[in-house]
Amino acid sequence: QVRLVESGGGLVQAGGSLRLSCAASGIVSRIYRMAWYRQPPGKQRELVAEITSNGRISSDSTTHYADSVKGRFAISRDYAENSMYLQMNNLKPEDTAVYLCNAFSTYFERDFWGQGTQVTVSA
Repeated sequence: QVRLVESGGGLVQAGGSLRLSCAASGIVSRIYRMAWYRQPPGKQRELVAEITSNGRISSDSTTHYADSVKGRFAISRDYAENSMYLQMNNLKPEDTAVYLCNAFSTYFERDFWGQGTQVTVSA
């Protein structure tokens, strides 16, 4: 199995920054894609950013962002630490949500999810 644990959420004022972390454990060598999703209160889960590995170094990865976070958020992956990060800058109240870490394993051929971390942005 793959276990994902998020951290780094919290309460921040609009315009502030947070850095989310996702630590992966278990059989992590075959994780092809990792992503951050978020679920705002009363709304559906949505993709925030994803990073797809073409190799074992950061420069071989491909990233994709939701239009709403382009230019403000940055996703990265540390293969040595089996971790993924989401640097969130210039946060807005509409970024308030539970942020969830997702990983697709080609070994298990399925997705795995973390429990989520709450991000609250006050106006």
